[in-house]
Amino acid sequence: MKAATLRAWSWVHKWSSLVSTVFLLLLCITGLPLIFHEEIEHAFEPAPQATGEFVAGTQAGEAPSLDSVVAHALQQARGGHVNFVLIQREESLVQVGTSPSRQPSPDESRTHLYDLHTGAVLQAPSAGDDGFMDVMLRLHTDLYMGLGGTLFLGFMGLLVAVAVVSGVLLYAPFMSKLPFGTVRHDHARRTRWLDMHNLLGIGTVVWLTVVSLTGTINTLEVPLGHLWRNNDLAAMRQRHAGAPPAQAFASLHQVLAAARETAPKSQVDSIIFPGMKISGPRHHLVILRGDKPATRQLVQVMLVDAESGRVSDHASMPWYVQALSMSQPLHFGDYGGIPLKVLWAVLTLTSIAVLGSGLYLWLTKPSKARIKSRAPIDDIRSGDLRP
Repeated sequence: MKAATLRAWSWVHKWSSLVSTVFLLLLCITGLPLIFHEEIEHAFEPAPQATGEFVAGTQAGEAPSLDSVVAHALQQARGGHVNFVLIQREESLVQVGTSPSRQPSPDESRTHLYDLHTGAVLQAPSAGDDGFMDVMLRLHTDLYMGLGGTLFLGFMGLLVAVAVVSGVLLYAPFMSKLPFGTVRHDHARRTRWLDMHNLLGIGTVVWLTVVSLTGTINTLEVPLGHLWRNNDLAAMRQRHAGAPPAQAFASLHQVLAAARETAPKSQVDSIIFPGMKISGPRHHLVILRGDKPATRQLVQVMLVDAESGRVSDHASMPWYVQALSMSQPLHFGDYGGIPLKVLWAVLTLTSIAVLGSGLYLWLTKPSKARIKSRAPIDDIRSGDLRP
């Protein structure tokens, strides 16, 4: 590699690393508990409490029908409108949203909670101040700065990927001269730290690249959601714009049966009722996910005629929404249960060690070496450079 090329890669690696290091440390520290967010929440956060009431018509040992759950929610709300039904299979919960009007204020909306398998009516824990996991999530996703903070962290994720790739291109040709895993204990302290830094860095290079890129994709959730609603979903609704508003609704049993027949390898995740802005006046908007762990993030949407219970339109999510859906669990190691989460945690701790050693090597670098134009090239060739 030519000296000019080495200088260029050295400059790219140095500044992409320095600019992103503090934020990557923050993301690693806050991301560590988020890897186990489900386990932590189940262990320490209060669970919904049973009220002792059950959905009418539920037989002992039988799961209630969604129609009976919705009827109970409307009874509790003393009429009004159903806005959505959300099925949370992993938590064994059903949420039903109701309001007195189709365009309610936030104070008018009400959420009813039920056990998916027993029909027990549940009372959600009262919302309090942000707990530990809420603080970790906000710091990890937007730094309490809203969308601007989210997009800023996405840019930091890109810088991390640049730092990783440039580090590999910069050091791989020279580290190949040493046996893999070599730590030169008989050399100076900085050389030992450099060897440890490079060894740990090689162990995390693929993971850190994947996590930084999936994290960057995740920061685009709000813009991509707006893009999907304003383009793909709007076009789907527009194809049925002339249909009159629904007057009498078919049963949700019919809606679910039609959805499963159209997408047999999927499970219904949520149903948005007619009258909502996202669904239109005539149709249920049904959102489905794959019924296997490997296909869970593959999302499809349907417009189901609320009166007839038949599917009017059906489409898979566009590629950019699918990429977003698949990147979210991959970012936190949610695909493989506890073993993958433990691996993610170990790699996170290793990355913290890489970042800490990199900062140490930069801070302890002799000041003269920082300003000599030949220093980066000489240090690389001698195996003693780390910005």
